[in-house]
Amino acid sequence: MMHGPAPGQPQLAGVADQGVIGALGRALGFVNRLILIVAALALVAACCILSYSVATRSLFHSATYWQDEAAVFLLVGATFLTAAYVQGQRGHIGIEAFTGLLPPQVNRIRLLLVDVASLAFCAFFSWKSWTLTHEAWVDGQVSNSIWSPPLAIPYALMAAGMTLLCVQIALQIVSSFKRTARP
Repeated sequence: MMHGPAPGQPQLAGVADQGVIGALGRALGFVNRLILIVAALALVAACCILSYSVATRSLFHSATYWQDEAAVFLLVGATFLTAAYVQGQRGHIGIEAFTGLLPPQVNRIRLLLVDVASLAFCAFFSWKSWTLTHEAWVDGQVSNSIWSPPLAIPYALMAAGMTLLCVQIALQIVSSFKRTARP
């Protein structure tokens, strides 16, 4: 029998509470909640940076060269790093038109197939992101702006976020098999 989450703890959709998979799910949930807090702070920082940029250009007619890229880096990090949290809540956009029409067993199979296809895509995306991160780091690639920050930063944020998303989806797939194997 599955037990609900502790008070104040969100249940990761599709991840069993027991055994190694449950422990991994809880650990990933903890990491995801920490990332959620950092991502919220990053969004606030991006808003502040962009507001400062607008004010500086409007009031002082001063050129800004780092603010836009810094805000984009913060937004990329917040977006990609929180993807696993959203997946854990089954909060990604999905087509649910068939949910009410299909029997529960067929619906579970549909969700499993979607998770497997999502894992395949995200694993490829993650691998390519790590490849880009490595190339940018080794080659010392920087952006084309005057500020010239290293491109390894946004690539690493994408790669880390997609890797966490892959782990979340994989846990949901394994947990799905464990649930169907129980009597």
